[in-house]
Amino acid sequence: MSKKVAVIGATGFVGKQVVNELSNRGYSVNAIARDSSKVEAKDNVTAISADVNNVEELAKALEGSDAVINTFNAGWTNPNLYDDFLNGSRNIEKAVEKSGVKRFITVGGAGSLFIDGQQLVDGPDFPADIKPGAAAARDYLNEIKKNETLDWTFFSPAIEMHPGTAGIRKGTYRTALENPVFNEEGRSILSVEDVAVALVDELEQNNFVKQRFTAAY
Repeated sequence: MSKKVAVIGATGFVGKQVVNELSNRGYSVNAIARDSSKVEAKDNVTAISADVNNVEELAKALEGSDAVINTFNAGWTNPNLYDDFLNGSRNIEKAVEKSGVKRFITVGGAGSLFIDGQQLVDGPDFPADIKPGAAAARDYLNEIKKNETLDWTFFSPAIEMHPGTAGIRKGTYRTALENPVFNEEGRSILSVEDVAVALVDELEQNNFVKQRFTAAY
């Protein structure tokens, strides 16, 4: 079991829960954020300030880790979201390679999942406000698939994974590769707490190395 894990975007909606989950399972965590003062103080968590677009600085922060979990988000209201997400993701990937860490788990969006052969992001009902971020995550998935250096995993959350579905950690979920996981009511739901469970389980079990996967209840 890897014992030292770096989390990029450690103060974000997903990142904060990943840090908690790792910490609660006894990992030593390097919590990396633009403003490390926002990282919650815990005995086994070290807060590190680093800019994802400074490859040298980030690579140095990642050195010595057993794995990296990337939860970087360029900000849903960012007018430059598409470019900033894609550039940030590319720079993070370069920094991980430069650091010498092999295991890399990265979080994208649900928009690249397929229903009836079409990716959600291309559907007529896809929300316009999050489309740039979803399109960037889809395009980044296509890029990371070509990476032969890292033992990467790309995670697409459930369709309904947002503050409205947060607040509960069940510790159980079902997984799939290319299509959303739906419950009996035809909904694809997962709390952010259980996203963290799924990511740390993947770190421990390595079920989806060099693959994308998704999870929902």
